[in-house]
Amino acid sequence: MGLGVTPAPIPMAPIPMAPIPMAPAPMAPIRLDGVTLRRGGRAVVSDLTGSFAPGSLTAVAGPNGAGKSTLLQALCGLLPVASGRIERGGLDPRAIALLPQEGRLDRSFPISCRDAVALGWPARIGLFRRIGHQQYAEADLALASVGLDGLGTRPIGALSAGQFQRVLFARTIVRDAPVILLDEPFSAVDPATEADLMAIVRLWHRQGRTIAAVLHDLDLIRAEFPQTLLLGSGAPEWGATDAVLSAAAIRHARLRATVPPLPMERGVPASSSGGSALARSVPGPPAEEAA
Repeated sequence: MGLGVTPAPIPMAPIPMAPIPMAPAPMAPIRLDGVTLRRGGRAVVSDLTGSFAPGSLTAVAGPNGAGKSTLLQALCGLLPVASGRIERGGLDPRAIALLPQEGRLDRSFPISCRDAVALGWPARIGLFRRIGHQQYAEADLALASVGLDGLGTRPIGALSAGQFQRVLFARTIVRDAPVILLDEPFSAVDPATEADLMAIVRLWHRQGRTIAAVLHDLDLIRAEFPQTLLLGSGAPEWGATDAVLSAAAIRHARLRATVPPLPMERGVPASSSGGSALARSVPGPPAEEAA
């Protein structure tokens, strides 16, 4: 299966994608009222109250063990709340897409990149509907849009960490969900991959989707995410990023105040609103332990 072969260089000029019908933007906030979440018999998130506004872009930050990944799993219905309530604004939990941590996934399963991306379709068409030629064609287009054109038949076990993360983003493109949760989406990837994937996140935000991402890079959070939820610093802090990421809060949450500078996106500052050619190819408008 070629699992020991070094991956060939990936061309970074994506093919323009045919439009995939976009899911309706959420019309109501996702509200949390006194939510407590438990792992291994202990509370990792306690009495969390707040909301993700429709179309918001929120970073979820905090030290290891603060309940970040646990929170994302509860938001999409994979983990029950110990107490309190999550109101999803009328959305079925299955309409919320979760991109899990790359390190939590078993890549030894013999499946191709194309089939891995096509697994995003059952959430849209139902578990018992056949994935046909049109769905596979759109999976191929999603792979091309993340810079993996021509790698559809390659086993996922033969990919680098950055290539596999691109596959997960392609699967999320196919999901076309109105709410997207990203669990450490840029861990173990090179700066070029981070810039390309961040361009996709920006476009999702411009399309009106609600996005929450678990992140550790404070500079990236400040540059790209208007809202931040900070866990693990006593009472959760939730609001405008500049207000939440104060020096005192960072010290209290045991976060790193100094991180490497944000990489440039192909010569364009990452804060640019224009995005990249990769982002323009995405369809246009109509986990750490107990972390």
